[in-house]
Amino acid sequence: MIFKLEDVTVYFPYDNIYPEQYSYMLELKRALDAKGHCLLEMPTGTGKTIALLSLITSYVLSKPENPVKLIYCTRTVHEMEKTLAELKLLHNYQTRHLGPAAKILAIGLSSRKNLCVNSRVLAAENRDSVDAACRKRTASWVRALAAENPNIETCEFFENYEKAASAAVLPPGVYTLQDLRAFGKQQGWCPYFLARHMVQFANVVVYSYQYLLDPKVAGIISKEMQKESVVVFDEAHNIDNVCIEALSVSVRRQTLEGATRNLSRINQEIERFKATDAGRLRAEYNRLVEGLALRGNLPIADAWLSNPALPSDILKEAVPGNIRRAEHFLHVLRRLVQYLRGRLETENVEKEGPVSFVASITAHAGIDQKTLRFCYERLHSLMLTLEITDTDEFLHIQTICDFATLVGTYTRGFSIIIEPFDERMPHIPDPVLQLSCHDASLAVKPVFDRFQSVVITSGTLSPIDLYPRLLNFHPVVSRSFKMSLTRDCICPMVLTRGSDQLPVSTKFDMRSDPGVARNYGKLLVEMVSIVPDGIVCFFVSYSYMDEIIATWNDSGILKDVVETTLALDNYRKACDCGRGAVFFSVARILLARLEYLRDTFQIKEGDFLTFDALRQAAQCVGRVIRSKADYGMMIFADKRYSRHDKRSKLPGWILSHLRDAHLNLSTDMALHIAREFLRKMAQPYDKAGSIGRKTLLSQADLEKMTNDGSINEMLY
Repeated sequence: MIFKLEDVTVYFPYDNIYPEQYSYMLELKRALDAKGHCLLEMPTGTGKTIALLSLITSYVLSKPENPVKLIYCTRTVHEMEKTLAELKLLHNYQTRHLGPAAKILAIGLSSRKNLCVNSRVLAAENRDSVDAACRKRTASWVRALAAENPNIETCEFFENYEKAASAAVLPPGVYTLQDLRAFGKQQGWCPYFLARHMVQFANVVVYSYQYLLDPKVAGIISKEMQKESVVVFDEAHNIDNVCIEALSVSVRRQTLEGATRNLSRINQEIERFKATDAGRLRAEYNRLVEGLALRGNLPIADAWLSNPALPSDILKEAVPGNIRRAEHFLHVLRRLVQYLRGRLETENVEKEGPVSFVASITAHAGIDQKTLRFCYERLHSLMLTLEITDTDEFLHIQTICDFATLVGTYTRGFSIIIEPFDERMPHIPDPVLQLSCHDASLAVKPVFDRFQSVVITSGTLSPIDLYPRLLNFHPVVSRSFKMSLTRDCICPMVLTRGSDQLPVSTKFDMRSDPGVARNYGKLLVEMVSIVPDGIVCFFVSYSYMDEIIATWNDSGILKDVVETTLALDNYRKACDCGRGAVFFSVARILLARLEYLRDTFQIKEGDFLTFDALRQAAQCVGRVIRSKADYGMMIFADKRYSRHDKRSKLPGWILSHLRDAHLNLSTDMALHIAREFLRKMAQPYDKAGSIGRKTLLSQADLEKMTNDGSINEMLY
C-alpha cells in the first residue's frame, strides 16, 4: 500500500497496516524532522521492523535533496539476516512502483567467520582463529614474500579483489550475508573486504551493536560513516549493559599466564629481527620519536583492532620515550603482569578507583599513567613491525594492554574490583580482577554526538523514563505503543500466594523458606496439568534456580514436571534467568554501579533496581506473544507485583490486559482463570475480530480516516 504521512509518501509492502505501525511511523517521522533522538517501544509481533524500514526509506525518497544513510544495529546475526530479508521485500516493492529511482545499496556486515568463502580459512575453529588464518594469507608482508616465493600461501579471493581495484564494487540491491558470499564466489572476490569497502557508499548498513559502541571495532569499521545518518538500535532494552561491557576488561590467572607466554614469543621475534633485519626495529623507533605510532594509512588487511579508549580520549602525541625501544616496552609489560599477579593473590574482596590503582602501579611497578595510556598503541605498532599474523595467539597480552590503556585514560566512571573466588564455589580459588565501567553514557556519547538521529527501539523498553538518564541524552520523542487486538489473547495475572494462602516471593529473605519453594513447585505442577502447550519458567538468578530445583527434586515435586514434559537439562536450558549470578562478581559490580549512578545522575538505588528487575521480567514474559494470532498467559508469581508502584512500570501493552480481578491471586484462583482463558483461546480465530475496533487498516481506511479526522482518535 502507498499512503501519505504528512509530507512523506510511504511505500509499505503489505495490503494492510496495524494502527500501532501507523502511529510508530508518525512518531519516528517527527524525530527525523527534528533531527533528534527518540525512544520507541512497540510489542513483539506488531511489525516494528518493517514499519521502521518503510518509514525511513520512504522519508529518504521523499527528500532526495537531503540524502540520509540508515545504520541499523542488531544484537545477533540471525536478527541481521531477518532485517535484510524484510528490507529486500520492501526494496522490491518500492522499485516496482518507482523504477530505478528507488534503487539502493543495502548490505549486512559481519565478521570474517560469517563472510569468508575460503574453505581453508573457514576450517579454523572460532572467530579469532578465522581472523588470524585470514591475516596469514592477506597481510601486506605475507603477500610481498609470496610474490617472490610461490610456496607461500595467499588467498585467491583477496588477490582477485585487490587486482580488480576500483572495479570491485557491488551493484545496487539488498545483500544478506548469504548474498554477499554468493556474489563473492561468483566474482572470485573476497566478500568480507568488499563489504568493508562498500560500507561507506551503501544507503543502508546492517551490522552488530559492537561496530558502533565498542571503540576497538568502531575505530576500524565505522569511522567513515557520515553525520547525516539515522542510527537504529533494535531490541535495545539492554543497550546500557552492552555499552558497559564494551569498556570493561576482566583479568584472570589464565590471562596473566597467557600474557607471559606472549611476551616470551615477542621477545624471540625481537631477537630474530635484531639478527636478520635490525633496520626494521630502528625504523619503528624513529617513527615513534617523530610521534607516528603507525605507518600512515595501513593496508586494509593489516589493520588490527582499534584503541579501546573512546576517540576523543586518545592522546594525540608521541609515545613516551621509556617504551619506544621494543625491549624497554616488553620490560614495562613484564612489570605490569607481575604487579597484576600480585594483586590477584588476595583473600578478600577489594574495590578501588582508577586514580588510586594507577598510583599503586606507579609506586610498586614504576609505570606512570601516561605509559599505561599508550600500552595499546605501542603493542599494535610492535605487532605490525614484527609482522605477527597469528593474532589469535596474542589475545592475552592484548587484554592486558586494553586494561592498561583504559585504566590510564579514565579517572571517573570505573572501578577495579578484585574477587578471590566465585561466591558460588568459595572453596575453589579462582581470582578475577575486573576493570568495570559503570557509566553506559560513555560508550554511546560519540554516537549521539556524531549522528543526526539515533532511534532506540524494542518490544520492551519499560520503564522507558530511565533510559535518557542512564544514557545521558535528550530524546525529542519518547513513546510506548499498545497492541491492537481482535480478541483478549493476552492474560497476565499476579499471583501472591499458594493454595495454602502462604505468600510467595523471590525476595531474598523468603527464598530459603520451604513453604515458598513448595508453593512454586505446586503452581508449576498444576499449570502443567492444564496447559496444552509449552511453559517457560523464569527465575531471578541461576543460583536461585539451582537451589529451588534441588529442593523440588528432594521433595519429589520436580519428578512430576520433568518426567512428563522434558528432561532436567532441557528444562534448565528453557529458563532464561535474567542476569543473576551468571556474571562473576555481579553483586560487587552492581553495588559500585549503583553508587556511581546515585552520585553522578541522581538515580536512586531502589529506582534502578526496580527498573532493571522489571525490564528483565518484561523481556521474559514478552516472548509469550509472537504475533497477533498467538495467545499466552503471563503469571507474575511474586507478592511484590501486588504493589502498584512496581506493577505500573511494566509495558503498557501488558498493563492494558491486567484486570483488577487478576491481581492478588492464589494458585487455585489462577488455575480457574487459566482454564477459562484456554477454553476461549481454543475457539476458531476470527482475524477480522468482533470487538468492533479495526486492527487491520487498508489504504482506503487510512484515506477515509485522514479525511474525516478519526485518525487522531485512533492514534491517541
